[in-house]
Amino acid sequence: MMADRIITEGDLSEFKIYLKNEEREDATIEKYLREIRFFNEWLGERIITKEVVIEWKEYLQKEGYAPSTVNGKLSILNVFWTFMGWEEYRVKFLRIQRQMFRKQSKELTKDEYERLLSTARREGKRRLELLMETICSTGIRVSELAYITVEAVQKGRTEIVLKGKIRVILLPGKLCRKLLRYVEEQKITSGEIFLTQNARSLSRKQIWREMKVLCEKAGVESSKVFPHNLRHLFATSFYKICKDIVKLADVLGHSSVETTRIYLLTAGEEHARQLEKMELVI
Repeated sequence: MMADRIITEGDLSEFKIYLKNEEREDATIEKYLREIRFFNEWLGERIITKEVVIEWKEYLQKEGYAPSTVNGKLSILNVFWTFMGWEEYRVKFLRIQRQMFRKQSKELTKDEYERLLSTARREGKRRLELLMETICSTGIRVSELAYITVEAVQKGRTEIVLKGKIRVILLPGKLCRKLLRYVEEQKITSGEIFLTQNARSLSRKQIWREMKVLCEKAGVESSKVFPHNLRHLFATSFYKICKDIVKLADVLGHSSVETTRIYLLTAGEEHARQLEKMELVI
């Protein structure tokens, strides 16, 4: 007879160690643990059964979570079930029609990006200006900013090590020249470039917060202004030039081209313009 199963803090501690050994990013680990605790709080005094997990899935839909969000939460639970050896609790994802467009409210345009940069420059936010340019001109993740070092800028390239894989990122010459002037001004002689006043790595939250303050002054919708959207802008700009999704996937560090395809979604307005160009309505 199967013993009554519950999730304990001990289970979560072991799961955290497992995720670290899998070389998951700290932000990812935090998200996984947060989602499992969210499920556990909803569970209350009940024990875990397949029926209860299905009920959780239905609850999320009734609460109005987007299908992709529901599937994300289920995916995290499924990873946890596998880790615990509780495969019988895995549930199927919601079936979602392949997405064709990004929401206009989420798409950062190049014009808006340039307004953010000019506003940062006007406000004397030199570090933030260069940080945004670095992410947007290289396509790196915000968690990979630590690899932008004085030594890397001097060589014009950096090697990023993630999940046992190494990828080489080339740094644009103009960016290198700007960063070299910056490190000279800040008297940074080696190591990471983007640091706090206490010489610590900038956190994701701090970068997000600074960008949110900037967007108000730049007149850009806050829903469009977050570090990862700079990576999206890089992806669409890169693809327009090279038209090679496999090469783009390598640059972004994606193991699946399908993930890269999501980055290339455009707003419906652009698709509408393409339809008009076809001139098939006489």
